[in-house]
Amino acid sequence: MTVEQCSYKLNSIQVSEQKMTMLELSRRGSVAVLTLNRPPVNAINDDMGNAFNRVLDELEAADDWTVLHIRSQGKVFAAGADLDLIRSWKDAPRPGRALAGYIDRLQRVYRRIELLPKVTFCEIGGAALGGGFELALSCDLRMVAAEAKIGLPETGIGLIPGLGGTQRLTRLVGRGIASRVILTAEPVDGATAERLGLVQWSCARDELEERARAVTNRIAGLPVEALRVAKQCIAAADDDRGQGYTLERELGGELLETPRTQELISAFLDKNKAEKG
Repeated sequence: MTVEQCSYKLNSIQVSEQKMTMLELSRRGSVAVLTLNRPPVNAINDDMGNAFNRVLDELEAADDWTVLHIRSQGKVFAAGADLDLIRSWKDAPRPGRALAGYIDRLQRVYRRIELLPKVTFCEIGGAALGGGFELALSCDLRMVAAEAKIGLPETGIGLIPGLGGTQRLTRLVGRGIASRVILTAEPVDGATAERLGLVQWSCARDELEERARAVTNRIAGLPVEALRVAKQCIAAADDDRGQGYTLERELGGELLETPRTQELISAFLDKNKAEKG
């Protein structure tokens, strides 16, 4: 759906006639769908970063959604930094400072996405390069069209992936695969991306929308508190102090006391008892 003025409901508050040119937020049950819509290639600039911040403000204030599903309106998911922006860095009196400022601002945006307590899912139907792929890496889950090209080609123009790409990709797939992707500056197709562990799923482009919808709908049907705690524990796996084990023990115990978990466990036990006759 393409709209210049859209209304959407979050946390039972109606936000009316808010202009959403670059990003369009809609709802599908408890799935919040965020569509990138900055033709022709969804290039990432400060205006888009500001638009992300506004949407994230709305999402963080809401409690009636379970999954954030990020996708693109066009054939390209996101092709990295805006070319005019790159030119402005090069021509600035202090180019390094100009680039560092951009990196700082967008790193903060992507970190906000990463730290959302709800599940984040990225549907990649076309090229996701540079900052576009780094956006996808800030999400929990990624599904890509087998034909799509994804990668971090920044070293090809004498730069590095600066929006978290060197860090998130290395944590995700290890130093060897991250070095292949970053140091060769060569994009890979979606099928290869799945094999290398850059994404969790790949499928034919004409199947992508349906499969992405099915996965996000499934997640949306799971208990939101269990998903939140699971995300915390997964994130803690990067902590060398072993805090994840403590979280499993303490937060797992707290989950058992929630009404939703009590209800689901009772239903599970009743079903098991009935099946055994």
